[in-house]
Amino acid sequence: MNTDHDETSPTRCGFAALVGAPNAGKSTLLNQLVGAKVSIVSRKAQTTRAMVRGIAIEGAAQIVLVDTPGIFKPKRRLDRAMVASALSGAADADVIALLVDARKGLDEEVEAILAQLVENKTPKILVINKVDIIAREKLLALATELNARGAFGETFMVSALTGDGVGDLRKALARRMKPSPWLYPEDQLSDAPLRLLAAEITREKIYDRLHDELPYQSTVETDSWTQQKDGSARIEQTIYVARDGQKRIVIGEGGRTIKAIGQAARLEIAEAADQPVHLFLFVKVRENWENDPERYREMRLEFPKNE
Repeated sequence: MNTDHDETSPTRCGFAALVGAPNAGKSTLLNQLVGAKVSIVSRKAQTTRAMVRGIAIEGAAQIVLVDTPGIFKPKRRLDRAMVASALSGAADADVIALLVDARKGLDEEVEAILAQLVENKTPKILVINKVDIIAREKLLALATELNARGAFGETFMVSALTGDGVGDLRKALARRMKPSPWLYPEDQLSDAPLRLLAAEITREKIYDRLHDELPYQSTVETDSWTQQKDGSARIEQTIYVARDGQKRIVIGEGGRTIKAIGQAARLEIAEAADQPVHLFLFVKVRENWENDPERYREMRLEFPKNE
């Protein structure tokens, strides 16, 4: 991230929405653009639930990046809330970056997103991700095919994982920001409260550890964050699952699984909080939490009222 700019030059600021299918790499790209981890990454589809805003600086421009939930065909109440959040993020942005997985190409999910974006008049750019593992001829053919389907001002080939091409994308987004004072302090990387980020980090570690053993409906909430006299923080979090069987999976034999999850989460939360952390995890069964409006508020989602 280039943070050098002439103090006398006019500042620019705006919103850039990252949209795409689940697992297209939006969260990984967001973290690369910001230069720090502000959104969790998992192989599990639909990991990002609420809109996460990361803040990148390029010269005199501050780019507020909106990592939206993946756009997909919703089946449940939570799905509908996530897709509505993604479309809302796209509607309110100054520029939309459509991220496409180069390996999957123009599949049914991308087709559906293109159809959703047709009516949106916001300027759009195309970002083809995971280009480091696809032959160049196929990438050029895919770019041509996608540009024929959507009105994209520019096309970028990137690897969100390695960072290749991300610098050029950041510069392009910066050029599209409007003259404006910055909305956030220069050293702020995200608008997500630290308590929410900590809960998301723990949720990521659950997915890393358990993969497909635990349904993605599980959620984590930070119950308390207490500053200690020695400068450390005592954090208590609850992992909510839908059934007793899932609770046993998270705890593991002799508590080994939850201990490993806690150790991995503690290290990353301490880095994010820039202080030592004592993390205590609890597991509870909460049936039908997807129908509880309070849980949606915790995730900064609108509760869909109609089935």
